Amino acid sequence: MDTVVALIVALVVGMFFLRGYLKSLKKQEEKAREAAAKGALFSEGPKSQHPHIDTAWCIGCGGCTSVCPEGDVLAMIGGKAAIVNGHKCIGHGLCAEACPVGAITMVLASPSMAADMPRLTPDYETSVGNLFIVGELGGLALIKNAVNQGRDCVDTIANRLSAAGATQASRDVFDVLIVGAGPAGISASLRAIEHKLNYITLERDEIGGTVAKYPRQKLVMTSPVEFPMYGKFKKTELSKENLLAFWDVVLNRADFNGRTGEKVDDIKKGADGLFTVVTAGNQYRARAVILALGRTGTPRKLGVKGEELSKVMYRLIEADHYVNKQILVVGGGDSAVEAAMGLAYQVGNKVTLSYRQPAFARIKERNVKRIEESIRKGKVNVLFNSNPVEFTENSAVLEISGARQEIPNDFVWIFAGGTPPNDFLKKIGVAFGMHDMTLEAGNEAKQVADSKKQIAGVSASCGGR
Repeated sequence: MDTVVALIVALVVGMFFLRGYLKSLKKQEEKAREAAAKGALFSEGPKSQHPHIDTAWCIGCGGCTSVCPEGDVLAMIGGKAAIVNGHKCIGHGLCAEACPVGAITMVLASPSMAADMPRLTPDYETSVGNLFIVGELGGLALIKNAVNQGRDCVDTIANRLSAAGATQASRDVFDVLIVGAGPAGISASLRAIEHKLNYITLERDEIGGTVAKYPRQKLVMTSPVEFPMYGKFKKTELSKENLLAFWDVVLNRADFNGRTGEKVDDIKKGADGLFTVVTAGNQYRARAVILALGRTGTPRKLGVKGEELSKVMYRLIEADHYVNKQILVVGGGDSAVEAAMGLAYQVGNKVTLSYRQPAFARIKERNVKRIEESIRKGKVNVLFNSNPVEFTENSAVLEISGARQEIPNDFVWIFAGGTPPNDFLKKIGVAFGMHDMTLEAGNEAKQVADSKKQIAGVSASCGGR
């Protein structure tokens, strides 16, 4: 009798916990479906590198959903991992590392999503032989990925030169010419030094590229990375200034061969296979060229009346230079939100953030929480469903849900993205789109998995004999 009672009690307790667990799973799935619906509202899907999930292998452990720094990119739906906010993915790859069964492969977007992206091979080579693209211009904004690509790309070039038995024909011909001194370009430069290649790096602005243009004290880096000439860089988050200082130390130690103020105007490949890279004042010849450019290019303008006024700007470096001002920030991405918050916490500023959509959908999770807190405290006045229609010396005119409103204004910052250098790329012969990298990578991953199965089967068979 006591045994029966104990069994009944154990069953009741077990059912209680099981009911709670199933209820929590249901809530998680409802939340995931809400996130997926929200993601579909603002984006058609991933724009660049993102996880490809093989549902046949996925065991539904949920480990991948909890490691992403960008928030709800992945969620569990129907017991399987699914992409619910692919547009937030910037290619950390932590989900693939966390998957215990290898069901996740990092791939690039399909042609429909990447029609304006240059076509690249797995070695980052364009349709022009020995002309490579790495980093943000190839669709990856994450610093870790840019560093890895720059390093790996130079490895490819060094291996090709070695296999071809190439020798330096002239001091005027570089083994590799690198365009851009941001994360990818710096990494490529340092790797070229390690391989003892004859190289040069050209940068139109200052060392650091896009990072150098970030607002002061902006936090960057989110994953450890293997940095050439240094080793494992383990810090996961540091300020823009600290990252630039680190690069400066490494580059000075390595005797970096770079030139700033050199904007590349043209790249031509001759019949001899050598490239001629043309700048305003010089011409360089090289066996291979790496384009480590950013995608923002020229800031995109709105075409609004009064946009030519000196008070209208497109980049914020020093927020603390502006105090006691009426400020309008236009945009709904991370740059706009971070600028609005940075300006709002300066003495006496009154900051309005104008965004054309009904809600933020493509900003980092940490910025979602910070902007909500800023709104709650009254630091930032956010106007959704709004667009600027005119700027004057002392005001800004907005159209908010169809109605016009004029607000006092001293300064305007516009964060509407930038125009990528696609025209330049097409001029030098780089092809765009066409390759379905997601399908190719998925098929390749499947072939590797099938090969492993066959090898395991053969090994088991041999062992049985």
